[in-house]
Amino acid sequence: MENSSKDPDLLAYLSQYVTDHKKARMEEILALRSRFFTLVLEDIYKPHNASAVIRTCDCFGIQDIHIIEKANSYDVNPYVTRGAAQWVDIYKYQETPHVSAVDVCFEELREKGYRILATSPHGESIPLHALEADQKTALVFGNEHEGVSQEVIEKSDGVVHIPMTGFTESFNISVSASICLYDLQQKIIRSRPEIYYLREEEKEEIRFRWYKSVIKNVEAHIRSFYNSHT
Repeated sequence: MENSSKDPDLLAYLSQYVTDHKKARMEEILALRSRFFTLVLEDIYKPHNASAVIRTCDCFGIQDIHIIEKANSYDVNPYVTRGAAQWVDIYKYQETPHVSAVDVCFEELREKGYRILATSPHGESIPLHALEADQKTALVFGNEHEGVSQEVIEKSDGVVHIPMTGFTESFNISVSASICLYDLQQKIIRSRPEIYYLREEEKEEIRFRWYKSVIKNVEAHIRSFYNSHT
């Protein structure tokens, strides 16, 4: 059953257990979903902040969020996400004595074609408004007090910041994520929307997972489907 998400007959079978209203809403959302931008959260130790970022990603139609766990592990706070975690894909990378979670995360992102940018007001950082949105980009946000680590800065392809004019030098992480995503999203949608949205095969896989998440006793339905087709 591991390739069941690619079985159109199974998808059609499961669709009868999803209301027409919910299916229409899913299609409306899928049409605007994207993996062109993604966010990476490094060692966030306040779960409600990371959960707020997940909610932000869903609101902006960002499908994937990557979480680097070093000293801190992350669990979804359902009261903050308001159900958003059900609709996005969360990938976790755990630090070990012999393996850098940053290395594993960044290697996977680069294999998928992402440019990786740390977010920090320090060093040779470029302002957000000067950042071109013409290629797949992963933005890395650090924890609430220290920001991104020096390791992330050294292993990223560049550093970007949101210009500010007050005494404080950083926004709350969910606010920062919102500002960055809105700026980049508007740039790419105005210039090259054809490369921004999901491919049909990606939509099919996500559609299958979404159907599974809303159907009661879905595994029993899947077994029934395969039993009737053997």
